[in-house]
Amino acid sequence: MTAWKLDPAHTRIEFTARHMMVAKVRGSFSRYNLTAQIDENNLANSKGRLEIEVASIDTGVADRDAHLKSPDFFDVEKFPKMVFETKSIEHKGGNEYRLVGDLTIRDQTREVVFEGEAYGPFTDAFGGRRIGVSAEAKVNRKDWGLTWNMPFGTDGVAVSDKITLNFEAELVPAE
Repeated sequence: MTAWKLDPAHTRIEFTARHMMVAKVRGSFSRYNLTAQIDENNLANSKGRLEIEVASIDTGVADRDAHLKSPDFFDVEKFPKMVFETKSIEHKGGNEYRLVGDLTIRDQTREVVFEGEAYGPFTDAFGGRRIGVSAEAKVNRKDWGLTWNMPFGTDGVAVSDKITLNFEAELVPAE
């Protein structure tokens, strides 16, 4: 097992929700840290812990970001980090993997399953080692106490319960 970390220039941690049940709103987090132990011969034996600074949320709209940081949603003053920690990694064949882990938001922990792909390890053009990871999960935000909403019309709400989490990253050996 070897220690690896994220290459921030080639990593995106994003989410998607529906606004008023019509348009997709996308957001991302810009500050995070991954500690990972990678078995280069069998990625399924690897494990990791991802910590995200929730205050680094960015949806492109300052007022919406401020609302998401408030007690209505993430309450970043009380709960500054969300954490994902792997429990198991299942190799499904080829480059496909299922990543099962615990996601903690607002001090509430729930199991989440990410479906994705991993590439590598390989040597890049500069002689460095890299692993590529792409993974997605669909979750219900209410499972973590993110229950704020605003009804409108006869059957609409401002924010969908279903949230898609997306992780695109390159990992490099930790020094």
